[in-house]
Amino acid sequence: MATFLATKGIAVLTYDKRGAGESGGIYAGPEVGTNNIDPANLNLLALDASEATNTLLAHLPGKHGPIGMMGFSQAGWIIPLAATKNKKVKFMVIFSGPLVSTLEQLRFQFYTQGNLRFWETHTEIEAREHMRNDPDKYQFEPTDPKDALSKLSIPGIWIYGGKDIQAPVGLSTEYLNELKAMGKPYTYQLFPELGHNTGFSASPEPVNFAVHWINTFAGQKKQK
Repeated sequence: MATFLATKGIAVLTYDKRGAGESGGIYAGPEVGTNNIDPANLNLLALDASEATNTLLAHLPGKHGPIGMMGFSQAGWIIPLAATKNKKVKFMVIFSGPLVSTLEQLRFQFYTQGNLRFWETHTEIEAREHMRNDPDKYQFEPTDPKDALSKLSIPGIWIYGGKDIQAPVGLSTEYLNELKAMGKPYTYQLFPELGHNTGFSASPEPVNFAVHWINTFAGQKKQK
Protein backbone atom coordinates (compact mmCIF):
# COMPACT_ATOMS: atom_id res chain seq x y z
CA MET A 1 0.00 0.00 0.00
CA ALA A 2 2.76 2.45 0.96
CA THR A 3 4.65 1.76 -2.26
CA PHE A 4 1.51 2.21 -4.34
CA LEU A 5 0.70 5.53 -2.65
CA ALA A 6 4.26 6.70 -3.23
CA THR A 7 3.93 6.00 -6.96
CA LYS A 8 0.91 8.33 -6.88
CA GLY A 9 2.94 11.16 -5.36
CA ILE A 10 1.75 10.63 -1.79
CA ALA A 11 4.46 10.52 0.90
CA VAL A 12 3.85 7.74 3.43
CA LEU A 13 5.14 6.66 6.79
CA THR A 14 3.94 3.17 7.68
CA TYR A 15 4.82 1.16 10.75
CA ASP A 16 4.03 -2.08 12.55
CA LYS A 17 1.58 -1.90 15.43
CA ARG A 18 3.44 -1.81 18.75
CA GLY A 19 4.69 -5.23 19.80
CA ALA A 20 4.30 -6.59 16.27
CA GLY A 21 6.77 -6.89 13.40
CA GLU A 22 9.76 -4.65 14.03
CA SER A 23 8.06 -2.26 16.45
CA GLY A 24 8.89 -2.23 20.14
CA GLY A 25 6.42 -2.20 23.00
CA ILE A 26 3.88 -4.81 24.00
CA TYR A 27 1.06 -6.00 21.78
CA ALA A 28 -2.31 -5.94 23.55
CA GLY A 29 -4.34 -9.06 23.08
CA PRO A 30 -4.16 -11.17 21.07
CA GLU A 31 -7.68 -12.28 22.00
CA VAL A 32 -10.30 -10.12 20.30
CA GLY A 33 -12.43 -8.31 22.84
CA THR A 34 -10.02 -8.40 25.75
CA ASN A 35 -7.64 -5.49 26.30
CA ASN A 36 -7.11 -5.32 22.54
CA ILE A 37 -9.79 -2.65 22.14
CA ASP A 38 -10.21 -1.32 25.64
CA PRO A 39 -9.91 2.50 25.99
CA ALA A 40 -6.36 2.36 27.37
CA ASN A 41 -5.01 0.43 24.39
CA LEU A 42 -6.91 2.41 21.77
CA ASN A 43 -5.65 5.68 23.27
CA LEU A 44 -2.11 4.29 23.31
CA LEU A 45 -2.37 3.34 19.63
CA ALA A 46 -3.82 6.78 18.87
CA LEU A 47 -0.79 8.40 20.53
CA ASP A 48 1.46 6.18 18.39
CA ALA A 49 -0.36 7.37 15.27
CA SER A 50 -0.01 10.98 16.37
CA GLU A 51 3.74 10.56 16.90
CA ALA A 52 4.02 8.87 13.50
CA THR A 53 2.43 11.99 11.99
CA ASN A 54 5.04 14.19 13.65
CA THR A 55 7.83 11.90 12.44
CA LEU A 56 6.60 12.05 8.85
CA LEU A 57 6.36 15.83 9.02
CA ALA A 58 9.95 16.04 10.22
CA HIS A 59 11.11 14.23 7.05
CA LEU A 60 9.09 16.24 4.53
CA PRO A 61 10.36 19.29 2.63
CA GLY A 62 9.21 22.77 3.61
CA LYS A 63 6.45 22.81 1.01
CA HIS A 64 4.19 19.80 1.12
CA GLY A 65 0.55 18.93 0.88
CA PRO A 66 -1.82 18.31 3.78
CA ILE A 67 -1.03 15.46 6.17
CA GLY A 68 -3.66 12.83 6.75
CA MET A 69 -4.15 9.43 8.34
CA MET A 70 -5.15 6.23 6.57
CA GLY A 71 -6.00 2.94 8.20
CA PHE A 72 -8.14 -0.18 8.17
CA SER A 73 -10.74 -1.67 10.50
CA GLN A 74 -9.61 -0.79 14.05
CA ALA A 75 -8.51 2.54 12.60
CA GLY A 76 -12.18 3.50 12.72
CA TRP A 77 -11.67 4.08 16.44
CA ILE A 78 -7.97 5.00 16.46
CA ILE A 79 -7.77 7.65 13.74
CA PRO A 80 -10.52 9.93 15.12
CA LEU A 81 -8.86 9.74 18.55
CA ALA A 82 -5.45 10.51 17.04
CA ALA A 83 -6.81 13.42 15.01
CA THR A 84 -8.23 15.04 18.15
CA LYS A 85 -4.78 14.77 19.74
CA ASN A 86 -2.83 16.18 16.78
CA LYS A 87 -4.11 19.26 14.99
CA LYS A 88 -1.58 18.75 12.19
CA VAL A 89 -3.81 15.97 10.82
CA LYS A 90 -5.92 17.51 8.05
CA PHE A 91 -7.88 14.55 6.68
CA MET A 92 -8.84 10.92 7.37
CA VAL A 93 -9.17 7.89 5.08
CA ILE A 94 -10.66 4.86 6.83
CA PHE A 95 -11.29 1.46 5.25
CA SER A 96 -13.98 -0.71 6.92
CA GLY A 97 -13.84 1.26 10.15
CA PRO A 98 -16.93 0.96 12.39
CA LEU A 99 -18.79 4.04 13.57
CA VAL A 100 -20.34 2.08 16.41
CA SER A 101 -18.81 1.62 19.84
CA THR A 102 -16.30 -1.12 20.54
CA LEU A 103 -18.82 -3.14 22.53
CA GLU A 104 -21.48 -2.82 19.82
CA GLN A 105 -18.98 -4.00 17.22
CA LEU A 106 -18.14 -7.05 19.33
CA ARG A 107 -21.83 -7.92 19.66
CA PHE A 108 -22.14 -7.78 15.88
CA GLN A 109 -18.97 -9.76 15.25
CA PHE A 110 -19.96 -12.51 17.69
CA TYR A 111 -23.36 -12.64 15.99
CA THR A 112 -21.98 -13.12 12.48
CA GLN A 113 -19.42 -15.70 13.70
CA GLY A 114 -17.28 -15.21 10.61
CA ASN A 115 -19.97 -16.64 8.35
CA LEU A 116 -19.22 -15.29 4.88
CA ARG A 117 -22.82 -16.02 3.85
CA PHE A 118 -24.31 -14.28 6.89
CA TRP A 119 -26.18 -11.66 4.87
CA GLU A 120 -27.86 -14.36 2.78
CA THR A 121 -29.78 -15.57 5.84
CA HIS A 122 -30.03 -12.50 8.09
CA THR A 123 -31.47 -9.02 7.74
CA GLU A 124 -30.23 -5.61 8.81
CA ILE A 125 -33.16 -5.39 11.26
CA GLU A 126 -32.14 -8.68 12.92
CA ALA A 127 -28.53 -7.58 13.22
CA ARG A 128 -29.47 -4.27 14.83
CA GLU A 129 -31.86 -5.96 17.24
CA HIS A 130 -29.09 -8.32 18.33
CA MET A 131 -26.64 -5.46 18.81
CA ARG A 132 -29.16 -3.61 21.00
CA ASN A 133 -29.99 -6.52 23.27
CA ASP A 134 -27.13 -9.04 23.34
CA PRO A 135 -25.27 -9.12 26.70
CA ASP A 136 -21.61 -8.11 26.54
CA LYS A 137 -19.01 -10.85 26.92
CA TYR A 138 -16.34 -8.40 28.06
CA GLN A 139 -16.50 -5.66 30.63
CA PHE A 140 -14.70 -2.43 29.75
CA GLU A 141 -15.76 1.09 28.97
CA PRO A 142 -16.78 1.37 25.32
CA THR A 143 -15.06 3.72 22.93
CA ASP A 144 -17.53 5.45 20.61
CA PRO A 145 -15.86 7.08 17.56
CA LYS A 146 -18.76 9.51 17.22
CA ASP A 147 -17.53 11.27 20.36
CA ALA A 148 -14.25 12.24 18.67
CA LEU A 149 -15.81 12.78 15.25
CA SER A 150 -18.32 15.25 16.64
CA LYS A 151 -15.38 17.40 17.81
CA LEU A 152 -13.45 17.30 14.53
CA SER A 153 -13.95 19.47 11.47
CA ILE A 154 -11.43 17.88 9.07
CA PRO A 155 -12.64 15.98 5.98
CA GLY A 156 -12.93 12.22 6.15
CA ILE A 157 -13.78 9.41 3.74
CA TRP A 158 -14.94 5.97 4.89
CA ILE A 159 -14.81 3.03 2.50
CA TYR A 160 -17.03 0.02 3.13
CA GLY A 161 -17.88 -3.34 1.68
CA GLY A 162 -21.59 -4.14 1.56
CA LYS A 163 -21.05 -7.72 2.77
CA ASP A 164 -18.93 -6.85 5.80
CA ILE A 165 -19.41 -9.28 8.70
CA GLN A 166 -17.07 -7.57 11.17
CA ALA A 167 -18.12 -3.92 11.02
CA PRO A 168 -21.87 -3.11 10.92
CA VAL A 169 -21.89 -1.05 7.75
CA GLY A 170 -25.60 -0.17 7.80
CA LEU A 171 -25.39 1.53 11.19
CA SER A 172 -22.00 3.08 10.42
CA THR A 173 -23.21 4.79 7.26
CA GLU A 174 -26.38 5.90 9.03
CA TYR A 175 -24.30 7.57 11.74
CA LEU A 176 -22.10 9.18 9.09
CA ASN A 177 -25.18 10.65 7.45
CA GLU A 178 -26.24 12.07 10.82
CA LEU A 179 -22.83 13.68 11.28
CA LYS A 180 -22.97 15.05 7.74
CA ALA A 181 -26.37 16.58 8.53
CA MET A 182 -24.66 18.37 11.43
CA GLY A 183 -22.28 19.97 8.93
CA LYS A 184 -19.34 17.60 9.36
CA PRO A 185 -17.26 17.14 6.16
CA TYR A 186 -17.56 13.36 6.15
CA THR A 187 -18.52 11.06 3.33
CA TYR A 188 -18.38 7.37 2.47
CA GLN A 189 -18.20 5.08 -0.52
CA LEU A 190 -19.86 1.65 -0.52
CA PHE A 191 -18.66 -1.28 -2.61
CA PRO A 192 -21.66 -3.65 -2.38
CA GLU A 193 -19.91 -6.88 -3.36
CA LEU A 194 -16.94 -6.59 -0.98
CA GLY A 195 -16.64 -7.74 2.60
CA HIS A 196 -14.49 -6.42 5.45
CA ASN A 197 -11.41 -6.61 3.24
CA THR A 198 -11.53 -3.52 1.06
CA GLY A 199 -7.81 -3.51 0.29
CA PHE A 200 -5.79 -4.48 -2.77
CA SER A 201 -6.18 -8.21 -2.23
CA ALA A 202 -9.95 -7.88 -2.62
CA SER A 203 -10.17 -5.26 -5.38
CA PRO A 204 -8.12 -2.30 -6.68
CA GLU A 205 -11.24 -0.11 -6.86
CA PRO A 206 -11.47 1.03 -3.20
CA VAL A 207 -7.79 1.98 -3.03
CA ASN A 208 -7.92 3.82 -6.35
CA PHE A 209 -11.02 5.64 -5.13
CA ALA A 210 -9.19 6.66 -1.95
CA VAL A 211 -6.19 7.96 -3.90
CA HIS A 212 -8.47 10.01 -6.15
CA TRP A 213 -10.20 11.45 -3.07
CA ILE A 214 -6.85 12.36 -1.45
CA ASN A 215 -5.50 13.99 -4.60
CA THR A 216 -8.72 15.95 -5.09
CA PHE A 217 -8.61 17.17 -1.49
CA ALA A 218 -4.90 18.04 -1.72
CA GLY A 219 -5.47 19.90 -4.97
CA GLN A 220 -8.22 21.96 -3.40
CA LYS A 221 -5.99 22.84 -0.45
CA LYS A 222 -3.17 23.85 -2.79
CA GLN A 223 -5.48 26.19 -4.72
CA LYS A 224 -6.39 27.94 -1.49
